[in-house]
Amino acid sequence: MSRLSNSLSNSGAGSGFARVAAAAALALVLPLVPHSAAAAQDATAAAVPVEEFELDNGMRFLLVRRPELTTVAAAWAARVGSANERPGITGLAHFFEHMMFKGTHTIGTKDIERDLEIIAEQEAVQEKIRAELREQRRRFRLGEIDDPYDPAHRTDTLNALRAEFQELVEEQRELMVKDELDKVYADGGGTSINAFTSNDFTVYINQLPANRLELWFWLESDRLLNPVFREFYAERDVVHEERRLRIESTPTGRYDEQADAMFWQSHPYHWPVGGWASDLEVISKAQADEFFAAYYAPNNLTGILVGNFDPAEVRELAERYFGRLERSAREVPDVVTLEAEQLAEKRLTAECDCQPQLQIRYHAAPFGHADGYAFDVIAGVLNGRTGRLYEEMVEGAEIASSASAFHEPRKYAGVFNLRAETKGAATPEQLLAAWDGIVANLIAEPVPEDELAKVRNRVSADTYRQLREPFFLMIQLAIMDSMGDWRYLNTVAERTNQVTAEDVQRVAAKYFEPSKRLVSLYYRKAGTEARDIPAELQALPPEMRTALMSDAAAIRELGDPVQLEAVLQQIDAQAAQVPEDMRPALDWMRGVVEARLAELQEDEGEAQ
Repeated sequence: MSRLSNSLSNSGAGSGFARVAAAAALALVLPLVPHSAAAAQDATAAAVPVEEFELDNGMRFLLVRRPELTTVAAAWAARVGSANERPGITGLAHFFEHMMFKGTHTIGTKDIERDLEIIAEQEAVQEKIRAELREQRRRFRLGEIDDPYDPAHRTDTLNALRAEFQELVEEQRELMVKDELDKVYADGGGTSINAFTSNDFTVYINQLPANRLELWFWLESDRLLNPVFREFYAERDVVHEERRLRIESTPTGRYDEQADAMFWQSHPYHWPVGGWASDLEVISKAQADEFFAAYYAPNNLTGILVGNFDPAEVRELAERYFGRLERSAREVPDVVTLEAEQLAEKRLTAECDCQPQLQIRYHAAPFGHADGYAFDVIAGVLNGRTGRLYEEMVEGAEIASSASAFHEPRKYAGVFNLRAETKGAATPEQLLAAWDGIVANLIAEPVPEDELAKVRNRVSADTYRQLREPFFLMIQLAIMDSMGDWRYLNTVAERTNQVTAEDVQRVAAKYFEPSKRLVSLYYRKAGTEARDIPAELQALPPEMRTALMSDAAAIRELGDPVQLEAVLQQIDAQAAQVPEDMRPALDWMRGVVEARLAELQEDEGEAQ
């Protein structure tokens, strides 16, 4: 799922399984991190003509006109992610994303007055439940119970409170108009209604006809002005299920999470975007309200529009709708904890139901750092059919079935990743030895100019194609602006073309030291056999393949044809933007959805 899997594997996209499954389609078409962008054919060709303005309340807007279109790709980004959390509320940024799909005072309810009363009553009961859970955690610390959240250990008081709370949940559900936000957009011709959370930002995306742009301004501003966090505590079950599907049910998911916790010693990147399970059990609505006030104020938001619109009309609509939001009186809290210097190599060794494989994480450059451009070039030298990983590990020594490397520049720090799967009887140690040889050569010998030219040409074509697609451009602008500066898109061409063979050597020598890495060695667990990989997915990197197969498993569990039809709409809406080499995977996912629909229709026919 390209790099989107790094956010959506830990984040759902709105309201429940339909959005989780739909993420498979979106993930195929939205490579989300700056490392995928590099030199366009020339600096002029790469330039994105962005018109920028800011409202009095501090909310900024980025506009790119495409008059030839009949649609507008629209998004707004909040500069907040899991890095802005703290122990005790990890997972809140992602959980909050779910809440933003629950509606407003006018969307999602039949009786707003009673709706709000029920929420207040629920919070009173939850406060009593939290007091009981404090006692459960005390019993756990004393060794009286082995899990404070295990249903088997609940006290009579806790069970009674949970029953009282559930009655309020059922009453509120009777008042709710389920998925009304989606329905209103769909009635207006809107598609691609979704969202995603990462370590550093949260983005809410839409695509709609150009003549329905005011609908977006009204609905999105209403979500911010009058949000109602319905089913707040019940939604935790959805988040837990996402975690099960994306982390706990995948062969290496829990180990990858542990590896990240080992890799980041002091920085908030230490915890997963989805949060720790124990924190999700106790996050309160009051904490969510405080989070909303701190990070969803207009002075921490950016709206992005790419498509057919009149800029003067957009400004007027922005003032009318988003101008109603009040600027926060306090500055948005900054992330101040720096990552401690790693002094020695770290290793994780695990057994799993998987093909033996190697993963390496190096501490690298954050977004906007000058060394990031050299990392882009290094990744280009390593990847692809003509890249050094393929030539030396896959085709040459024949010890890997796949191998890939990528730079992940986050806002506050960066990671350079290597992932490779063994082939035949090869071992992860052989992959590691081969990688160390490749690194030694990168440091010792300058990359020949013709090899550098190939890399530049390849990434130039990719970037030009990506920025040409309106929906993808909208996503890129949202992410770059949230990370630090959208103008990266207009400067990356020149900066990447300036990378020399000496820069590659210097950066490789500086960062690819064993003392700055975490090595994860995965072995096949005794008694397990190799899984059958669909032919359409075999060319994908292991993490992308695993995420797609996890999504397919979730789709096969869906029992609502309406949800499945929504997934198909997501796939079809984004099909035009899928890179050619990923089209087989998208077609495979479409087949999974269509097969599940056929099963449900057959069951319905038999029942009749």
